[in-house]
Amino acid sequence: MELVREYVQQNSEEAFAALVTRYVNLVYSAALRKTGNPDAAGEITQAVFIILAGKARGMRPETVLSGWLYQTARLTAANFLRAESRRVRREQEAFMQSPQGHTEPEIWPQIMPLLEDAMGRLGEADRNAIALRFFEGRNFKEVGAALGTGEDAAKMRVSRALEKLRRFFARRGVSSTTAIIAGALSANSVAAAPVTLAPAVMTVALAKGAAAGASTLTLVNGALKLMAWTKTKIAITTTLIVLLTAGTTAVAVHAYRAERTRTALAGMQGDWQGTLALGQIQLRLVLRIFRTNDTFQAVLDSVDQGAKDVPVTGLAAGPKFIHVQLPALNVDYRAALNAAGTEMSGTLKQLGQSHPMTFTRTTEAARVAAPLAAAEYAPRPDSDLQGAWEGTLTVGTIGLRLGLKIAEPEGGTFHAQLDSVDQGVRNLPVTSLTYHKPAVRFEMTAINGVFEGKLGGRGDELAGTWTQMGQEHPLTFRRVATATETPVELDYGTGDRRQMQGHWKGMLKIGPTEIHVFFHIAQLPDGSYSTTMDSPDQGARGIPANATEVTYPKVRLEWKAIGGVFKGTLNNGRLTGTLSQGGVSLPLNLERGAAE
Repeated sequence: MELVREYVQQNSEEAFAALVTRYVNLVYSAALRKTGNPDAAGEITQAVFIILAGKARGMRPETVLSGWLYQTARLTAANFLRAESRRVRREQEAFMQSPQGHTEPEIWPQIMPLLEDAMGRLGEADRNAIALRFFEGRNFKEVGAALGTGEDAAKMRVSRALEKLRRFFARRGVSSTTAIIAGALSANSVAAAPVTLAPAVMTVALAKGAAAGASTLTLVNGALKLMAWTKTKIAITTTLIVLLTAGTTAVAVHAYRAERTRTALAGMQGDWQGTLALGQIQLRLVLRIFRTNDTFQAVLDSVDQGAKDVPVTGLAAGPKFIHVQLPALNVDYRAALNAAGTEMSGTLKQLGQSHPMTFTRTTEAARVAAPLAAAEYAPRPDSDLQGAWEGTLTVGTIGLRLGLKIAEPEGGTFHAQLDSVDQGVRNLPVTSLTYHKPAVRFEMTAINGVFEGKLGGRGDELAGTWTQMGQEHPLTFRRVATATETPVELDYGTGDRRQMQGHWKGMLKIGPTEIHVFFHIAQLPDGSYSTTMDSPDQGARGIPANATEVTYPKVRLEWKAIGGVFKGTLNNGRLTGTLSQGGVSLPLNLERGAAE
């Protein structure tokens, strides 16, 4: 990171040139393996160094630069493939079949097209260890120093990471050993970039992309979005609340009075159910269309994610089509209606990806499971697991508080739900839970998450590992009392315009997209304050603020789990301020309103 600091502090082109020279082969090789297209790999390499130039000032001192560059290259290449998947796939196949001018180990052609996906499943520390050891060719002492550990710990880290890669390849039909994989990585993972690439990269990157072509800038923007997403996607829920990065799709008006639309929607009233396939994840979605007074409205339930009544803010239809929009979740669905009016088939787009989606009319739609009642999971002497459990999942510097409720209505049969408190998501259904004393395993297919652990202590601790999106994190749940004690009294005030406490409502405007935001600020008996936030357009309620700092007439609210901060001033009965998240700040003005 010395060269990065020199570049930032002195605006040194020489330092940046040294960075490019040192790492261009690593970045180019990762892009080439992912795309199989030398021209695309060169363009991706330029994009990666443009991103580095733009983000250098904000990089943490402890960042492992080779790991950061590798991950950025992988994400940029993934964005390229999504944009041109069919063409790139054909080019990749041709590249894989072409002679390379030298003899490769037998295993390398088998693992090469899988390597970037495999690396993407590793945690950051494991990925950095592989990059340092095999992409940069450092010895274990140097790897340990870069990771902030000793030489022995570095050996262990690399060994574990290789074993994870071996298992990934084995599941895809490539059987090998960690030693052979290590040899193949050492011999083949870094290829020489074209000699003309480094000068081109330096010219474009130092200009922060001003000299880049349109396609390169598209890759940069797409990669930046992916980088922001991958920083948050490890969190428990897959319906993350990212207020300021919501989509900017134009929103249709809330109610349509045009005769054609009204007539079409009249025939579509009722429940429609379908299954959205996201790789191995299968999500049941229910679209409900109904009429209120003279307007038609719709809401969406994600049954397996416990999300209910998420409002559809854009709704249009004709005799043979329907168009549904949820801009706050960046969802756009367009479908054709069959002749019988019983099925709508089309494409659901979200976060730049398209998925086929069919809804079928039904009178027996699946429902979001009702929250378990306290009596259902109250501890019992004859059940080791029944009860309420709490834990904190630590991801980087963010701690996500989790609540687990387990009921055992019959011996060996369990019902369970999970709350992600800091994300405002409650009652996420646990798909399956098994207990073979002391081993406990539960799976949540809707968010691709698995917990594996053991019952320990005096039966009051579940210690194990949470695995999601291919990444593993230690997680311990501890038994807590069910909610029988008297809750803390919350004072939401009397509505006096001089009081900070109360229920506040506002509208966050992001281009043409509008997101309803509610703050519930309460004063506690000791004079301090607490706050929760609702984002109903994103299906989240009760997101607790980590900090509520009131210095009348100013207030500062912070939500660490979503990286959000609101700073405002109470003025004439209104809260006027700015909501910041992910480096973006937007005005947010709120007025008093009823609790949502």
